[in-house]
Amino acid sequence: MGKTIKKIRAATFTLITIELLLIATFCVFYFCNLFELQQFIKIEYVVFGTSALVFIDCLLIWLVIIKISSLRRKTDLHAAEVIGQDVQAAYNFAMMGLVVIDDNNNVIWTNDLFRERNINILDINVFEWKPALRALHDIQDEKSSIKVEEKGRTYEVKFLTEAGLFIFKDITDLELVEKYNKDQAPVVGLLSIDNYNDVVGTEDDFNDSISKVKNVIYQKAKQYGVLLRRYRNDTYFILTNYAILEKMKEDDFSIINAVRQIGEGEDVPLTLSLGFAHNFPDVVKLSEMADEALSIAMSRGGDQVVINKYGEEMEFFGGKTEAQENRNRVRVRVLADSLIGLIKSSSNVLVMGHVGMDMDAFGACLGIKAIAETYSKQVRIVVDLKKTESKTRSAITSMFSREELQTLIIAPKESESKLAPNTLLVVVDVHIPNMTMHPALIENANKIVVIDHHRRAELFIESPVFNHIDPSASSTCEIITEFIHFASATPKIELPQTYSTIMLSGIFLDSGNFKSKIVGIRTFEACTYLKEFGADNAKADDLLKDDYEEHMIINKIVSNMNTPFPGVVYAIANQQEYFDDATLAKAANQCLSIKSVNAAFVFGRVSNKLIKMSLRSDSTINVQMIAQKMGGGGHFSKAAVVFETNDFNRVTEILLDTLNRYLSNARVDKGNVEEE
Repeated sequence: MGKTIKKIRAATFTLITIELLLIATFCVFYFCNLFELQQFIKIEYVVFGTSALVFIDCLLIWLVIIKISSLRRKTDLHAAEVIGQDVQAAYNFAMMGLVVIDDNNNVIWTNDLFRERNINILDINVFEWKPALRALHDIQDEKSSIKVEEKGRTYEVKFLTEAGLFIFKDITDLELVEKYNKDQAPVVGLLSIDNYNDVVGTEDDFNDSISKVKNVIYQKAKQYGVLLRRYRNDTYFILTNYAILEKMKEDDFSIINAVRQIGEGEDVPLTLSLGFAHNFPDVVKLSEMADEALSIAMSRGGDQVVINKYGEEMEFFGGKTEAQENRNRVRVRVLADSLIGLIKSSSNVLVMGHVGMDMDAFGACLGIKAIAETYSKQVRIVVDLKKTESKTRSAITSMFSREELQTLIIAPKESESKLAPNTLLVVVDVHIPNMTMHPALIENANKIVVIDHHRRAELFIESPVFNHIDPSASSTCEIITEFIHFASATPKIELPQTYSTIMLSGIFLDSGNFKSKIVGIRTFEACTYLKEFGADNAKADDLLKDDYEEHMIINKIVSNMNTPFPGVVYAIANQQEYFDDATLAKAANQCLSIKSVNAAFVFGRVSNKLIKMSLRSDSTINVQMIAQKMGGGGHFSKAAVVFETNDFNRVTEILLDTLNRYLSNARVDKGNVEEE
């Protein structure tokens, strides 16, 4: 049709041009009386000729209109053949617009919908009108579609290649309904006041700080228009919708910052933990998901918000302060007695830590072994010496005789034969399944206990019978020591001197020789209790000392530091060599000892296909948040990530991209940290 119209235009233009030239020539000749035309041609003849010419032109225009109408009917029929019968009814009912283009992508026809909506695009290049349509045209897949907007309405567009036909489906009303349903979708939340019992103590519920916090909670609930109901002294139930949740996200959940400011300067500052759940129609299921989100927020140290969207990864907000020291000994006693009860009711016990087992993980395993042996249970520690940190491997082989090792440790493959229906599997210093010494045990064990001091990650061992994650503890050895100390079960648990020395070494390691900001009274109490069992300070320290060669390796790694952001450094170990986890961690700590360095990221090859990154900070940057974005986890100021690659450039790109996107959120105001 487009080519025919162009031909008609060209012919019409040529004919009219010739007519005008002839008329002009005749007028010149006639009025100048050249060749004495006035004598031969009377004025009546001129009028008659002009009338005849006008009649011929009108006839020509009429024929052109008939021709174009005929072409349009043919195009309509062609479009009808493409999309089916009763096309006009479909146009009106479904609010569908049709656009036909020629070989040059110019619009040669549109249906009535476009004319009714004053969208005049005839003879216009369709891709100049809507550039997004080019991608749809180039794909040439009739199942593909895109969305475009025009004059305040939204259209879903498909392209039929053979017909050169764009089909526009008006989905404005559908989009509005979908948006309304999405905005009004139910959201269930739980809000908990962290450290509530520690602040209230023996006082009544009208503590001044508690009153201020509750006032902020009710004010924010009123501001956002959420339903808030208190169902425990320290916990509130929240019911709202997705639109309001989005507003709270845009506000970066200012409620947690407002409550944190109330607690600044207090011995035990109050903070909030919130868990939200959405994207599921069943409110009972949402309530369970919200409870899980709140548990994760609290196990990660509190002062944060966790959003649990059904079918997708969780979102984390806040978490800019370290977990406060928990001094509730009653709770520790209850937990210890619960663990002992599980051990007593089991046929045997298997204990394991994480890959690259360090002194903290091994010391915690020894503590569990001492508890189990006190109650006459067979217990073995799952150890793969090839996957054990060098200093820990040295301690295992030097501090225990060959006979002792036969009853102390067991190889991962051999441990599977010890796994019975009533076996208790205790996992310490790790809670991510694929980071354990032997993940297959987790898949097959019926009863699992998880004890860790790292902030809880989204990946977690499913359905443990006992779960205790305490980010306020400096180390897992500290947690196990408290269990042994405050357990009320009889007989009283005894620790061999070798066990207590290694556990003390584990506390030294993870507390940075008591330099970490998370070290508190409970850390020193745990060390004192270990001393009662003969823990040797000097020996515990010697177990962690570097030899000359390792010291030089660490200095060499540190010499490769780069500074992508103020206060942040990263260093790459020699790409041709292999390093153990402890060396990378010590290199990160060494970087941190340099003035003005707030966070350090050190990574190197730990096997042929794995690169490990050790993250450390001075507590002004939440490196656990950054590690989690890269697929790892850990503690507020200590974390790690394992990359299944041998491409150092790729790891560097991931690190820099993550820092660029999340570093500002991970930073904590230094003044607040000092006050804590």
